[in-house]
Order: sequence, then C-alpha cells, then structure tokens
Amino acid sequence: MSGTDAMTAALSFASGDIIFMCSGQGSQKPGMGSSLADVPEVSQAICCASDVLGRDIAAVMSAEGEGAQEQLNETRNAQAAIAALSIGIGRALMARGIQPAALLGFSLGQVSALALAGMLSDEQAFALIDARSRAMDEAARMNPGAMAALLKADAAAVEALCAACAEGEVLAPANYNCPGQIVIAGTPDAIERAEEAWKTQGGRASRLATQGAFHSPLMHDAVAPFAEYLETVGFEEPCVPVICNTDARPLDAASVRSRLVEHLVSPVRFHESVQLLVDAGARTFAEVGFGGVLSGLVRRVDKDLERPCVQDAESFSAFVEERGR
Repeated sequence: MSGTDAMTAALSFASGDIIFMCSGQGSQKPGMGSSLADVPEVSQAICCASDVLGRDIAAVMSAEGEGAQEQLNETRNAQAAIAALSIGIGRALMARGIQPAALLGFSLGQVSALALAGMLSDEQAFALIDARSRAMDEAARMNPGAMAALLKADAAAVEALCAACAEGEVLAPANYNCPGQIVIAGTPDAIERAEEAWKTQGGRASRLATQGAFHSPLMHDAVAPFAEYLETVGFEEPCVPVICNTDARPLDAASVRSRLVEHLVSPVRFHESVQLLVDAGARTFAEVGFGGVLSGLVRRVDKDLERPCVQDAESFSAFVEERGR
C-alpha cells in the first residue's frame, strides 16, 4: 500500500470534527474582509501578501467606486485577496482553539490549505500563488479558452457531450462541483457548441467570467514553468490531512509537487473530495474565506451536513462563540 493509500484508508472523523474549506477564485467583491480588519491573524495575512507580492492588497480589497470590482477581478489581485482572507481566517480560528480535522481547498484554495496545514509558510504560499497565476495567465494568452457551468448535469452525460462537441479541439470537464453542476473548459468555439448542444438536451449552461480554460489541457504551457518553480520550494508534511483536488486523496510532501502541476491541467474533483470526507465520518464543513460558494456546493452534496461560512466579523464571532475554547 502506498503512503497516499494508507493516508486515505486512515481517514476517520468523530462527531464535532470540523473540515476547513478554503475558497477559490470567483466570489471576490470590494470590501471583502473589511469587518475583520481588527482580527490580528487576518491583518497579518493580508500584510504578508502585500509584502511578498509588492503591492497593497488591503487597498485593493477595500477600494470603492468605479473600477474597484474590475481591479479586484484581475487574477493576480483576486487570488492574493482570496488566499489572504482564507489563511487569515483559518489562522484566527485555530488561535482561538478551533482546529481543523482536515483541509480542503477549491483550486486556488488548495494553496491556502497547504499553508494552514503547515506544508508551506505564509510567505511561501503567496509566492507560490504569484508563480502559479503568472504561469496560468501566460498559458491563457497563448491558448485562448473559455469555461461554462452545465446545470442538471451528471458526469457521464458531460463527458459524452465533450467527446461529441470537441470536433478536434480541446473540450473537457474542468470542475466536478456537486450533483447537478459540472464546469467544462475548452476553446471558445468548442464551448459554444457544447452550450448549444446541452440546451437542446434540456439542460442549462452559464458562461463563466474567466480569463482562460483553467484545469484543462489548454493550460499545458503553464506546466513546465510551474514545475520548475516548485523544485525551488520546500514542503513539510501536513499536520492534518489536505485533500487533493485532482484525485480526492490526501497530499503528502513526496507527491505534492507533481500533483500541484497536474492540478493545472486536470479537473477539480470537489464533489468526490467532499464525499470522501463524509464517508470517513465528517459532518461539519466550515468555509474559511469569502462568498459562501463552497458551503453552497456542500449543501448540494448532502443537505444534512453543517456548512457554516466564516467570512466576516459577525460569522467569525458566532463561530468562535459556538466552537472556540
């Protein structure tokens, strides 16, 4: 049995155990995290991101007026802000006695999870996010693509749709989010064909506001530079299990580099990851970050699971009062 197999087999959660979920890109909004400015761990994470990246992330997050959303939506700003908030909130909860039994991130959120599990320092995490976003941006410019969410979808139907509509171009599942929602990625023409075909089958499609076909083969030009960067990064063993997006199995220091690289061109298996944890006894999934997207997806997996979203002063105080020591 491999180390990863053994880690998977060993997963077991008791009543009261909490899974921390780290948010992915897409739910960012000006003012996010503003009510948590007085929480030391949150302000420290945002300052760390600013220092590593060489720009004022707090100012980007708090900007108002015309152009604020557009500035925050820039990949390099959105990823830094989302990760800083997830890492800061996670560390603040841990400092108040609320320890995660496991960690799960969505795409970008997987890097936040690595930091909270002790596999990376915060400085390493923000530097890695910067390298990852630059590699992905360059790949997106070299290989234009698009993404669309298909609703009322199951895996077999979406995989058949991609095979039928690709017509020699790239078209593939990118995010297995939850029952009834799968995101596809591919060339713009292939995505358009798939959207129309899905609608004729009685489904609904929603185009995502992304700058590329992430988690698909169109990201292949990001693989080499990101892999080269990762060779310079030292990873520690996780203090709690971190579930990998690409295969819904725990990460370890020996395999983390290759699996982070594979993550660029492989689908996010969020539904499968949540189910793995549920099967091991997990009942509480707390999203640390902004927007509540992951909490909503968990509800679609199992409506009986607890799924708080800790994203502002009110939800933070309530969760600490309920769960803290």
